[in-house]
Amino acid sequence: MALIGRILFVALFLGSGFAHITQAEAMGGYAASKGVPQAKLATFASGVLIVIGALMVLLGIWLDLGALLLVIFLLPTAFLMHAFWKETDPQAKQLEMIQFQKDLALAGGALLIFALYSGYGDNLGITITGPLF
Repeated sequence: MALIGRILFVALFLGSGFAHITQAEAMGGYAASKGVPQAKLATFASGVLIVIGALMVLLGIWLDLGALLLVIFLLPTAFLMHAFWKETDPQAKQLEMIQFQKDLALAGGALLIFALYSGYGDNLGITITGPLF
């Protein structure tokens, strides 16, 4: 069951990460509009971070570290890219609030994965390595 949960959890990150890498120019423009410095580079780098973290969780290679990499992406993204409190248009505010809450919920899920795998290691499902931490 844990392996199925990991597969379902990382599906979003793999798609998003590859989009960040392959569409860095377009996505970087959006990031720049949100005030992200060196937005194209940041978009590409965050895509690499997401893909590495997701693959680590999926494959069970230092799964706990992979989960932390996803948290490192999700928390700043929630606050930098989805600052709903800055929006004045009610519809835009609602959409950003949903994205903000999604990022926080996913960060919470990644922290749970970190805690479970760092505590119980490879007893929770098929992994290639044990936990790093």
